[in-house]
Amino acid sequence: MSSDRRLRVLVTGASSGIGETIATALTAKGLTVFGTSRSPRGDGANGIQMLPLDVRSDESVRECVAAIVSRAGGVDVLVNNAGYALTSAAEETSVDEAKEQFDTNFFGVVRMTNAVLPLMRQAGGGKVIMMGSLAGSVGVPFWSYYCATKFALEGYCEALWYEVRPFGISVSIVEPEWARTSLGHSGRTASAPLPAYAASEQRATEAIQRFIRDGLSPNQVRDRVLRIIDDPSPTFRYPAGSQATWLPRVKALLPWATFSATLAKRFGQTDVRAARGPV
Repeated sequence: MSSDRRLRVLVTGASSGIGETIATALTAKGLTVFGTSRSPRGDGANGIQMLPLDVRSDESVRECVAAIVSRAGGVDVLVNNAGYALTSAAEETSVDEAKEQFDTNFFGVVRMTNAVLPLMRQAGGGKVIMMGSLAGSVGVPFWSYYCATKFALEGYCEALWYEVRPFGISVSIVEPEWARTSLGHSGRTASAPLPAYAASEQRATEAIQRFIRDGLSPNQVRDRVLRIIDDPSPTFRYPAGSQATWLPRVKALLPWATFSATLAKRFGQTDVRAARGPV
């Protein structure tokens, strides 16, 4: 891969939040940074070269990567950050709404990764960085399909790590716990809510808003990404925050009844009945 100051980095979802924080920091380091948004308004104020991108569209992905190749010749680092949260009970979420969540959060990652891998293989190396989540290893009530996309991302990334390693390409996944972003406020809800879930969903939503308000700074997530880019041999998994480190371990060690009761209480689900749960 080329030297640090000449690295060409593509950050999806860079118009706000964690993506903007990452892109701004990389620009400050002297890297050539391309950010994306569905409707960018010119280049970013911090020197980020903004491009239009809808990760749900094959054509949009091709046009975005082609524009970068035209301007910079290739992509050394891809940061797959674009995504949103669908916050509703699984039962009240339509299949079409669930598919849309997957089309952005999972297949959008697949489209972007497939678009840059040929460039990286030709160049003899590169780095693909995925924005995972603690919700990719621990289920969150009323975020079922968001969790499903992040669980799927974990499996995809693990398999991809083996496949592209012989070409000098690394795959790493950053797994933040709750972070102070607009994710919990700017997400979407199901179009046909069911009254049966209303009270439980309201309690869970209030808990999630507290977790986000008191959560990680986006800078802490940014620092994980910078660490990966600076490391000549990055590892695979980068938890961000103490909960992201210990909660999956606790889940693996405790009996389901004990773990689920404790987690349910944190989300205001005090009426959860004791059950054996997933095996």
